[in-house]
Parts: sequence; structure tokens; C-alpha cells
Amino acid sequence: MQAVRKILIVDDDSALRQSLAEQLERDGEFSVVECDTGTSAQAAVQGEHFDAMLLDVGLPDMDGRDLCRQFRRDAVNVPIVMLTAADSDGDTVQGLDAGADDYVTKPFRLNVLLARLRAHLRQSEHRDDAIFSIGPYTFQPGAKLMTDATRRKKVRLTEKETAILRYLYHAGDRAIGRSTLLGEVWGYNAGVTTHTLETHVYRLRQKIERDPANAEILVTEPGGYRLNP
Repeated sequence: MQAVRKILIVDDDSALRQSLAEQLERDGEFSVVECDTGTSAQAAVQGEHFDAMLLDVGLPDMDGRDLCRQFRRDAVNVPIVMLTAADSDGDTVQGLDAGADDYVTKPFRLNVLLARLRAHLRQSEHRDDAIFSIGPYTFQPGAKLMTDATRRKKVRLTEKETAILRYLYHAGDRAIGRSTLLGEVWGYNAGVTTHTLETHVYRLRQKIERDPANAEILVTEPGGYRLNP
């Protein structure tokens, strides 16, 4: 199963917002944080990382497009899907010019919205500036960096450490066998053994775990290795 992805819904229509949240969380694919104003959304984004946003244009305290522009200026690079009751070409262009990835007109079919959201998430996860949440860290594969804002800790990663974490992240809660992980990260090189992988995992734990001897983030399973969310 894919790792649970965190979605921010910003809409002052409480019935719509709650319905969207229930549908998104129903199968365990997403977790949701709800906001009803632009101001509360700004506070939420400062406090935690989101994998994507659903952002209403008509917020009570500001235009959602202005909020989208602000997020982009602040280097919030996750997919933003704007929701609006207006369906003119001009409105769509304004939303996209503000930095939105997509523009969906109300009323919409939920399955269509979810399909578009998933498509943008798939695209974003392969960008060089993608950011993921792993334990207390935000993980930036393109920068080979993990950051724990709470402890003001930055961890520099090697290329192989980055590849290990990226592959395990996309595996979700599945344990990945050592030989599989070795093949994915190093390729099937006859000169590389599982001992090489175990050495890299050991060094990675020294960097990211509070207690490397009792790993809580990169854990060992009977079938191999797994990341805790």
C-alpha cells in the first residue's frame, strides 16, 4: 500500500469540505487537514508539510488565487488544485497563472477530482523538488536532505541513502526484501552483496534515528526493511 499522503482542504463550505475529507480518508490513502479561511491555511502550512492542496477560490478573508500565489512565493511546491463556482476561460487562466496545477469547477464529480489529484501527486513525486514526510522529517530527494524542523536538525544524505529512502517510501507499509532493495538501488552488480546494503542502512540509522540501536523510522522486518510513517 502507498504511504498515506496528507491533503490540505481549504474551503468555507463546511458540508463540502467535510464530505471531501470523509471520501479522501475512507480507504486510508489520504489523511486530511481542513481549513475554512486563507489565514488558517497559512498557519497550517507553516506548521506541517502537505502532499497536495484543494483550494477554494472564494474564501471569506481572501481570494484563493492570491493565497496560491503566496504559497508559490514561499516555495510551497506541492500540487494545488483550485475549486471554483466560476467556469469561464478567464477564471481558469487566472487560477493557472496564480500557480495552480489544476482548476476544477463546482459542482464536480468526486471520482474525477480524485483521479486528477492522484495524477498530480504521481507527477510531483518524480520531480527533483519533491518533498515527502518520513517520521519527524521532511525528505527532499533532489537535495539529498532530511530536515527535522522541531529539533532544527538537517541530515545530509548520500546518493545511495537517498535512493534507499525513496524506494522504501514509495513501498508504503510493505517490507522490501534485501535482494529487491539491493537490485533497485545498486542494480544487479555481481560485486555488490546484501552486506553493502546492511552497511548503508546502519549508517543511515546513525543519521536519522534517535536511538539507532532501536530503530523507529527505518525498521527491520522478517521480509526486509520498511519505513514507519
